[in-house]
Amino acid sequence: MTNMLKKRLQAGKACVNAWLAIPSGFSAEVMAQCGWDSVTVDMQHGVQDYQSMVQCFQAMDKHPITPLVRVPWNEPGIVGKVLDGGAWGVICPMVNNEAEARALASYALYPPKGKRSNGPIRAGAYGAATPYQATANDEVLIIPMIETQEAIDNIDAILDVPGISGIYIGPSDLGLSLGLAPRLDREEPQILAIYDKLVAACKKRNLFAGLHNGTASYAAKMIGKGFQFVTIANDSGLMAMAARAAVAQTRKEAGAVAAL
Repeated sequence: MTNMLKKRLQAGKACVNAWLAIPSGFSAEVMAQCGWDSVTVDMQHGVQDYQSMVQCFQAMDKHPITPLVRVPWNEPGIVGKVLDGGAWGVICPMVNNEAEARALASYALYPPKGKRSNGPIRAGAYGAATPYQATANDEVLIIPMIETQEAIDNIDAILDVPGISGIYIGPSDLGLSLGLAPRLDREEPQILAIYDKLVAACKKRNLFAGLHNGTASYAAKMIGKGFQFVTIANDSGLMAMAARAAVAQTRKEAGAVAAL
């Protein structure tokens, strides 16, 4: 069993990630057909729980995307459980130092590298030629979120933790931690300099840097800046943007003819 997203990232390719806030297998199925490299179920700020995560995974199984999860917090129960449920990677919020990064890695890896408990209820793929446990430590992506000044200051120590695959930046929380407004697609020179520092630290170790983006144009710009893993909004946000654009275009083009 091969994690195709990890393979692409290790080959130096840029990957485009979807984000699922809507707890619906049908919504996940639609998103999985749209050309993403990976799809992340958001259990932190999305309206997702464990059962809806499993339903999303089941709906996406026949499509060539890699399923990931953002867990609510850095806690062993949920990290192990989402991996058992079929996630090929874990994005974890608010990892601020080496100790927290080591804890995250230990929750996601089987002994002797970590402390993950055995019981891959869905991930085990019963009947597979190679047992899941034999390859899981090599295939699972472990991705701490960098969202505070403390994490920026400790980036080298975080990235040097064995098992860490790369990082994922949350621009809104990063801004809040620096006394700025919470938003995506940031243009402040201070933030862009931080992005450069974090990308450089990752590239030095042949790891990847990821970023949450609000728009496709900004995501493309950030790929040019060196980010390998970019998310564009989320399913509910993309639906709202498309709906607003459709309504606005209809009203504009119909004009006074339809008296809308």
